[in-house]
Amino acid sequence: LANLFRMLFRKLTKDVYRYLQKCVETHKEFNLNLAVKHNTITNGLKYSLATGNWGDQKKSMASKAGVSQVLNRYTYASTLSHLRRCNTPLGREGKIAKPRQLHNTHWGMVCPAETPEGQACGLVKNLSLMSCISVGSLSAPVIEFLEEWGLESLEENAHSATPCTKVFVNGVWMGVHRDPANLVKTIKKLRRKDDISPEVSVVRDIRERELRLYTDAGRVCRPLFIVENQQLLLAKKHIQYLNDGQDEEGKPYKWDSLVKGGVIELLDAEEEETVMICMTPEDLENSRLQSSAIDSHMNDGEFDPAARLKATTSTHTWTHCEIHPSMILGVCASIIPFPDHNQ
Repeated sequence: LANLFRMLFRKLTKDVYRYLQKCVETHKEFNLNLAVKHNTITNGLKYSLATGNWGDQKKSMASKAGVSQVLNRYTYASTLSHLRRCNTPLGREGKIAKPRQLHNTHWGMVCPAETPEGQACGLVKNLSLMSCISVGSLSAPVIEFLEEWGLESLEENAHSATPCTKVFVNGVWMGVHRDPANLVKTIKKLRRKDDISPEVSVVRDIRERELRLYTDAGRVCRPLFIVENQQLLLAKKHIQYLNDGQDEEGKPYKWDSLVKGGVIELLDAEEEETVMICMTPEDLENSRLQSSAIDSHMNDGEFDPAARLKATTSTHTWTHCEIHPSMILGVCASIIPFPDHNQ
């Protein structure tokens, strides 16, 4: 929008300049009302917003197409769905099938069902219900914190032979660190206390000996419950606060309070690879009983042959838990009754 306005404003100043030149040459009086064409900027903005061709009307070939679209207003659901749509800028005619296929990292980020049929199939996607796009925050506080916590600059470390981990912030190599495990733990604690932005993602690649931190905008994140010592950090009091809309002290209690209180964490696709996510709180309970060697189906009474038995999972150290498995679906797929049945 700023670039468009800049271009139109330049056009306006050029027009005024030309008119002034003409006035000087023909010895006429300069009239400001005639010099400034009042509809240059208005019509330019209107044209771009109406057609989606971002740029000059006369050079429509060079301008970006499809920047603005008319919002769908068929139904309320179609409006919401249109607001959460994302487009892959690939040629629709290409024969490559890979970009159209569902990938396992789409879980919880992109709806697996909601995509148009035909040539745009799989290229136009819709965000899942709870996923959100990161707004981006400053990287300076994160870098400052790293320097306080023993980040060694590349100049100091050029000739040392001791093994250490490379630290990247938004893809820029900042330095190296000797104790990455503790560093990651500390950064995550800070993020859960809201000392650094909850959107910052912390990825520790143990094999490559890398620690990658991202604070930039445009990453798809999704919320998950935090699990510590095989227990959900979410307690009944939090649900009560949400229902009442305020905590014990009478301060307003909303979704943000859960994120800043360290009950819920926002993870992006890359950090999701480094954590252990449990499907439901029941699985967490069973895993806890299993690790203490108790059979979770002991009190079930008689055996039901129709019951769906879950494969016995070996006990893992869970770090997070899904809020609800149905959150993988988008706005429109969520209103389908029985989406997990095919008849």
